[in-house]
Amino acid sequence: MTPDQVVQIIREALMLAFWVAAPMLAIGFFVGIVVSLVQIATSMQDTAFSTVPRLIAFLTGILLLLPWMLQKTMSYTTAVLGDLGRYAR
Repeated sequence: MTPDQVVQIIREALMLAFWVAAPMLAIGFFVGIVVSLVQIATSMQDTAFSTVPRLIAFLTGILLLLPWMLQKTMSYTTAVLGDLGRYAR
């Protein structure tokens, strides 16, 4: 296995991690902004009010995006394991 192949495998793994994590990070970002705006508008600084909507949004996001995340992860894993013979040379 050449160093270029190793770099390519690591690059693909990092890009997969980025694309799988990006939707959840975006959900957390937007829900955090909305909750912060509501807290500013109502002058309510309760920690439960800021935590509960984020947890609900993350749970909903995971439930909706889990099939897509699993499909992306499985296709990468299948591609890497499918080419295992090529990497052993």
